[in-house]
Amino acid sequence: MKIYTKQGDKGKTSIIGGRLPKHDSQIELLGTIDELNSFVGLARAELAYPELELELLKIQHELFDCGSDLSYIQLDNNQDKKLTDEETSWLEKKVDDWMDKTPPIKRFILPGGSKAASTLHICRTMARKAERQLTKCLDEKGVANPIIQQYLNRLSDYFFVAARAANAHHSTSDIEYIRGADVFRFYEKEE
Repeated sequence: MKIYTKQGDKGKTSIIGGRLPKHDSQIELLGTIDELNSFVGLARAELAYPELELELLKIQHELFDCGSDLSYIQLDNNQDKKLTDEETSWLEKKVDDWMDKTPPIKRFILPGGSKAASTLHICRTMARKAERQLTKCLDEKGVANPIIQQYLNRLSDYFFVAARAANAHHSTSDIEYIRGADVFRFYEKEE
């Protein structure tokens, strides 16, 4: 079997129900989700933290689900959606769990620390990029699975706390933005 088809040689690519230019906003979005998934794979390879590794593997499958749901020429199709509310709820629970396991912060932190955390910060920014591209695509093309937007928004939060957890696991401190003010008040415990 040959991996190349030569069908994209003229600047168009196939999705379910038709072909689009490779620069189409929907194709850009699919490419960014694929790029994000690749960085999640890199983050998994950098981690020595089995609990996080398993969560990232789950997320990689869910990113494929996002891509699947967005791979129709008609985004507002009646196909069964692969991504559901359950995945977003799971992310929210994981964000809360990891927040409880990381040191309190009051200021913005710089992306970095351990190599694993740095890679997770790249995942965070890629998730935000995918979210921005999704809103652009939806403005141009209409409705898609509404869960995807919620999922991508929570996913960037997840990567933020996962990066902090990776730093804590590797005994590496987060780096606070030195010219910033105290902005994170939700860490203050009520007495």
